[in-house]
Amino acid sequence: MIVIALIALSATTAIGMHTVLYDSAAIQGAERQESNMRVAWSVLHTAGKGFRAEGDRLYVGGTLLNGNDAVVDRIKSLVGGTATIFREDMRISTNVKKDDGKRAIGTTLKQGPAHDAVLGRGERYRGTTDILGKPYFAAYDPIRDADGRVIGVLFVGIPTADFFAQVDSVERRQLAIAIVVTLIAAAGCMIAARVMFRPVAAMGQMMTALAQGRHDLSVPGTERHDEIGEMARAVAVFRQDGIAKQAADQAKARTDAEQKMVVDTVSIHLSHLSGGDLTTTIDTDFPAEYAALKANFNGALHRLHDLIGSVSESATAIRTGSGEIAQASEDLARRTESNAASLEQTAASVTQMDGRLRASAVAATRTVERADQAIATVGGGRAVADEAVQAMGRVSDSAKGIDSVIEGLDKIAFQTRVLAMNAAVEAGRAGDAGRGFAVVADLVSALAMRAEEEAKRARDQLTMTQTDIVTAVEAVTKVDGALANISGDVTQVHELLATMAADNQAQSAAITQISAAIGMMDQSTQQNAAMVEQTSAAARNLAGDVGQLADQASRFKVARPDRGGRGAQVRRSGQVRTGAGRSPVGLVPTAA
Repeated sequence: MIVIALIALSATTAIGMHTVLYDSAAIQGAERQESNMRVAWSVLHTAGKGFRAEGDRLYVGGTLLNGNDAVVDRIKSLVGGTATIFREDMRISTNVKKDDGKRAIGTTLKQGPAHDAVLGRGERYRGTTDILGKPYFAAYDPIRDADGRVIGVLFVGIPTADFFAQVDSVERRQLAIAIVVTLIAAAGCMIAARVMFRPVAAMGQMMTALAQGRHDLSVPGTERHDEIGEMARAVAVFRQDGIAKQAADQAKARTDAEQKMVVDTVSIHLSHLSGGDLTTTIDTDFPAEYAALKANFNGALHRLHDLIGSVSESATAIRTGSGEIAQASEDLARRTESNAASLEQTAASVTQMDGRLRASAVAATRTVERADQAIATVGGGRAVADEAVQAMGRVSDSAKGIDSVIEGLDKIAFQTRVLAMNAAVEAGRAGDAGRGFAVVADLVSALAMRAEEEAKRARDQLTMTQTDIVTAVEAVTKVDGALANISGDVTQVHELLATMAADNQAQSAAITQISAAIGMMDQSTQQNAAMVEQTSAAARNLAGDVGQLADQASRFKVARPDRGGRGAQVRRSGQVRTGAGRSPVGLVPTAA
């Protein structure tokens, strides 16, 4: 184990040293790239100021960078490694060479983190990358024009093999040293362990002997005060425990033998008991710790003997009682069915009465509604008659006004005729000059007389109209009185019909309650009939179950041992005969 631990420690140290050296080389590579990038920018700025792009061509100042190997070779000569100038993602100047030895002009920057960072986001990129199948520590910077747009990329890189070659050399030397040191330490540990663990081997042999049951040997080294002494004293305790365990095993063997005897005896008597023999008591002497088991078994057997005897006797009494219960239940079921049929007929009759009363109530309600409509119609007729009387009064008033107007027109016609006569007189005085005026005066006089005649006729007609209006008002008044009498009569009829409808509804409600009560009685009777059927079936099932119980009880052998049980059996038989003379059915009235 120590050798394995030393090997593991050496391996862990080598792995840690490898990680440290490679991390240090990576840091140096990153620092070297930053320095190389500054030199590359310095060389580019020496060639010109400001970058611009014209199609696929890239210029710095007035210097064309496409195919300009002097710039990238100058960078390589100053810092080593490789340098490349891109127009967007295409190499236009580089000292990276392909497998055929030619410069990799026209190849493109492959998609990846560097491409996304520089051309996608316009950021610089530092890391490792693969160029034409070789790993490089790479640095990419975007080349921007005067407007800040990325128009190209400047790359400097160093092969990772240049950095890690020295690391591999150091690792090989350290690995050789670690192997030598590990071998020397392992040899020393093995020698020391052999000397140290010699007493432990002896202790192992002692424990093997104790495990084989040899407790007569003495344990060496118990007087020592080191770890070996503690182990020896622990083994001595183990030896004492073994001796105690051996004694306990011997005692357990004796206990097991006694227990087997008890179990076998109880098993034999339980076998007799399972065969139905209730007279098999345990007479064999048991050890003291199992005496209670023997007493409990015999006591339980005697109680079971008494129980089976009682069950057999009670089963006979129950069989008789259950038969009587079944017969009484069947009689009760027949009477219940007869009552149920009578209730059904009564319920049907009550239902018919309820239907007729409901129809009468509905008819009365409709008659009341018709009476309401008649009252409303009469009321409307009276309102119309009243409006007619008022309208005729207004017509009479208007006729009086018209009479005044006609009288005025009559007066105007009379005056017009007088004026026409005066005009005719004056025209006669005027001679021939007034002849035309006289003709007009005659016409006016004729019209005035015509107007007087028409006014008289209108007055006569108006007088007749007023007389007719008075007659019509009297007739309408009589009609209103008749409608008032009709309204009073209809109101009385309405009250009588409302009373009849209310009485019919009350009777219908009462009949409905009676029908519901009869329905509940019918339902209860049906339920009682079902319960009686169930009771009868249960009684028949009980009789069958009791028969089976008696058959099962008869399989047991209940001849009691000669221990005073005979007298008890006789007394119990007398009790059974006394109880058998009474039936639970005898307590139930026959009329039930």
